[in-house]
Amino acid sequence: MSFRLYWPLIVLLLVIPVIILVWQWRRRGRNVVMPFDHGQEGTGFWLRLLLNSAASLPALVLAVVILILSGPTRLKEPEVKRKLTNIEFCVDVSGSMTATMGEGDRYDASMQAIDEFLEARQGDAFGLTFFGNSVMHWVPITTDASAIRQSPPFMRPGRLPSQSFGGTEIGRALLACRKRLIDTESGDRMILLVSDGMSADLGGGRDIEVANKLKGDNIIVYAIHISTGEVPDAIINITSLTGGEAFAAGDVEGLKSIFASIDGMQQAEMERTAADAVDYYQPFAIVGLSLVGLSLVCSLGLRYTPW
Repeated sequence: MSFRLYWPLIVLLLVIPVIILVWQWRRRGRNVVMPFDHGQEGTGFWLRLLLNSAASLPALVLAVVILILSGPTRLKEPEVKRKLTNIEFCVDVSGSMTATMGEGDRYDASMQAIDEFLEARQGDAFGLTFFGNSVMHWVPITTDASAIRQSPPFMRPGRLPSQSFGGTEIGRALLACRKRLIDTESGDRMILLVSDGMSADLGGGRDIEVANKLKGDNIIVYAIHISTGEVPDAIINITSLTGGEAFAAGDVEGLKSIFASIDGMQQAEMERTAADAVDYYQPFAIVGLSLVGLSLVCSLGLRYTPW
């Protein structure tokens, strides 16, 4: 236990009730002897002890008040909190994402699965990037996921200019997401890539180069290939080298299960926080109220007579 007020000042203030107590126990009042026939003059020790004790209660109450005003604190138990994970969604919006999937297209299914993933990962920070031949950072990394949930209508494939978003350049998109993630000050870093095509910029060993850059910045890449075909080798290389994994999803239910699997594989870590100092008034309040109550009871009869 500690106090917010400095100890020298507390001690200085406590001198006041100490002086009152010393004065109370050392002062000599008027001795009154009651005349009784054949009586002997007693010392009155026990009566004096009882009366001095009763008269000392206000000084003790003052001491407790000073300690309360000094701000008593104690360290509470360290809490366990969720360690932040910074997750960047990297979503393909090329023309092929308009292919039918479930009741909508591949883009609709992807964004719906991302929305459910957001619910499962409450407490993490998310960003959203769309890409084709170009890259557009849509939502900055934030713990408020509402902007991601409201984004699907604005970046729907087929409505975007084909010269910028008609093709698929995954390498460029991953490196753009890397720049955003390395600016985060704390927490783990993860890219969740959602695409349905081959990349035009990962050939000739470019995939290994991109993977090494991501690995060097401790960024894990998980990839979901929304197609009935095999996951491209370049994507497998990137995910395996960074510590992630690549999945293929041919239908809506498979897509949802993959997101659930990634949530289970990349579980949020828990960390103990430093113990915080909290107010600790309870014992002092109990002692102070008890002394006030006892003083009131004593004032009914245990006091010196005024002669």
